[in-house]
Parts: sequence; structure tokens; C-alpha cells
Amino acid sequence: MPSFSPEPYILIMTGAGLLIALVAWLPLALRRLPLSLPIVCIGIGAAIFLLPQVTLRPLPVRYPEITERFAEFVVIIALMGAGLKIDRVFGWRRWSITWRLLAITMPLGILAITLLTWWALGLSWAVALLLAASLAPTDPVLASDVQVGPPKTGDEDEVRFGLTSEAGLNDGAAFPFVHLAILLAVALPAGKPWLGEWLTYRVLWEIGGGIAGGWIVGRVFGWLTFHVPAETKLARTGDGLIALSATFVSYGLTEIMHVYGFLAVFVTALTVRHTHREHEFQADMHAITEQIERLAMMVLLILFGGALVSGLLAPVTWTDAGVTLVILLIVRPVTGWLALLGYRADQGEKMTLAFFGIRGVGSIYYLAYGINHMDVANAERLWCIVGLVVLVSVLLHGLTVTPIMRSLDKRRGVDPDANGVPPPGLQGPAERSVSAS
Repeated sequence: MPSFSPEPYILIMTGAGLLIALVAWLPLALRRLPLSLPIVCIGIGAAIFLLPQVTLRPLPVRYPEITERFAEFVVIIALMGAGLKIDRVFGWRRWSITWRLLAITMPLGILAITLLTWWALGLSWAVALLLAASLAPTDPVLASDVQVGPPKTGDEDEVRFGLTSEAGLNDGAAFPFVHLAILLAVALPAGKPWLGEWLTYRVLWEIGGGIAGGWIVGRVFGWLTFHVPAETKLARTGDGLIALSATFVSYGLTEIMHVYGFLAVFVTALTVRHTHREHEFQADMHAITEQIERLAMMVLLILFGGALVSGLLAPVTWTDAGVTLVILLIVRPVTGWLALLGYRADQGEKMTLAFFGIRGVGSIYYLAYGINHMDVANAERLWCIVGLVVLVSVLLHGLTVTPIMRSLDKRRGVDPDANGVPPPGLQGPAERSVSAS
């Protein structure tokens, strides 16, 4: 009689199969419920890591390099997916809502969180700035429920466009402030100058180079995909994995040049999308990035759930809880509202844009990057605060996103249940063959 003691390899394979099934099924199951996929993933992770047989404790402070790299991977995939699904043509006026959120909401948010954490938590200026730069940007990974739909679906109202474009660009725009915190941590104790290096190298060069590098890579991939002779263009393969190639090439080449890869990936996605906006292959590329992003996100959030039950929030204090609520319920809504003053939009749309400042994987990445590049006396405390902000954001925004977005759709005269099946021009290869039959 064989004993029931499966090998870890078999258990991992079985768990991976179940996870992939959940990736495909859960979004449909949760569509009408006031519940989000990230909430479910965190719950699954907590349940798994509470089992006595599971001895791994996935605390980020124990695995700083792995945390940084895995979060980095998830973010760049999400940035490519976000850029590919934006239908709106790039332009200063067309994207005015984005510039408002980037130029007003994020800097004010960083300033407010820096002052708040310095005063309430007693952090040094450099560490407070690092924490603020990690928590100010909205997340392109966990915000899929408030973002635009797949390419050419027409699901791009002002709220969804604003939140998608903001999340796509502010992850790159926050990096100069992370580097400023790292510079201050070294320069202030030693009395070294820092402003010139920060402005010329970290701001002008790295932002400008990221935009230029992303555009060049996007032009090359766009030409290879849509405009080379018909026999050899990549769109004929029908393989959306080319989007993954563009993601890695854009990020890799720009990081080699020491410019902001996050910014470059999003610009690459926008450029590829602009090369041939109406081609059905755009939907195929977006579909593969979305699937990979969702799978990687679920793995990361399962580990995050495991970290929560492994003691991530053990150092939390009532002051930390109060700071978390101020960041999510006061700082983001107020700075978002200030950015939208004078902007022509419905009051409900403005309130939604200001409220949904979702924090997530980007915050995890930035904090891991900062801690890995500067001396932080009490890293566990910072991870506790970021973990708490991410958890409360996932719960708060995840429980409210479905009713709020469905209400906005109905006010716009749009049936929120009418877009469950993509139109024929946007179906993948398998769906098109079924439709044809």
C-alpha cells in the first residue's frame, strides 16, 4: 500500500495548474461581485502559508534581491499591457488629464507623505522621502479593474483613461525621487553636493533617455511587426509573444544605457500601438501580456499573503495605522482633487479619479530598490508600513471598485454587462476559428 507522500515537485506542478485555472476563471466569477482578484489571491496565499507543512516565510526583508527583481518583472509586463490597450492618440491636449495627475498629484503626494512620515513616524528626511516615493505612485498591476479595456473595445471613458495613463507614466516619474532619497542618504551626512547630479543625471538624462529609448525600440518593433514586406512581417505569425520580446528589449537596452526602463517600456508600448492602431494583432499582443501579467501578479500576491501571516505586519503600531489611512483617504483624494480643479468633467468622475489611487506592486518594487541601494536602519518597519498600505488599498479599492465603476457606466448610459464577449475583430485566433465555424 503506497503512502500518501507526494514529492514537492508534484505538489508544485499541481498547484501551478490550479493557479493557471484560477487566472482564467476568477475574473469572470468576480465580475459582478464587490470583490477583486487581488483580495482573493492574498486570501489564498494566507491560507497556504498557514499550513504547518509550509515552512517557507516569504518576508521581503529576508529576500530583498528576489523581491526587487520579481516585482520589477511584474511591473514591466503590466506597463506594456497598459500601453498597448490605450486607444487614445497621444497628444498634449488629449492627455491633459494625465499631465495634471503627474505634475500636480504625484509631487504633492510625495511632499505630503514625506512630511507626514517624518513628523508622525520620526523617520529621517532621506528615509521619509524613500517611503513617500514608494507610496505616491499609483499601481499599473493591481488597478486593472479601473483601467481601459483591451484595444479597440471602446471601453475608454475619461476615468479609465486617466487612471491607466497615470499608472503607466508615474512609475517612471517616481524614480527620480527614489534616487533623490538615496543621494540624500549619502550626501547629507557627508556634506556633499547633490542637487546638480540629481537634476542633470537623475532627472534630465534618465527621463529624457527613457522616453527616447522607448520610442526608438517601439518604432523598430512597430516596423518589424506591421510594415516590413508582407511575407516577413511579425504580425503574420499571429504570436502575441512579440509583445513580451519588445518589453524585455526595451527595458534591457534602456537600463544598459542607465535611463529609466519603466518609462521606456510604457513609451515602447504606446509607440507600437500607434504604428498600426487598427490591426487586429494589437489585441493578440495585449492578450498575451495580460495573461502573463495576471499569472505573475497572482504568484506575487500569494507570496504577499504568505508574508502577512508570517509576521510582515508584526511591528505595526496605531500610529502606522493612522498614517496609512491618512495616505489613502486624505493625501491621494485631496491631491487628486487639486489636480482636477478647472478640468471639465462630471463631479462623480473627478471623485473617482481622485479616490482610486491604488497602491501595490510598484510600491513593493521601489521600497526594495531603495533598501537595496541605501542604508536603512530599520527596514522591517518600512516593510510593515508599505505592506499595511498595500493591504488596506487592496481591500478598500477592491471592495468598492465594482459598484463604483458599474454606477459610473450606468450614468454614462453604458451597460456594464454588455462587453463580456469581444467583437469578432478582437477575438484571438481560437475564438475566430470557432466563430467562423
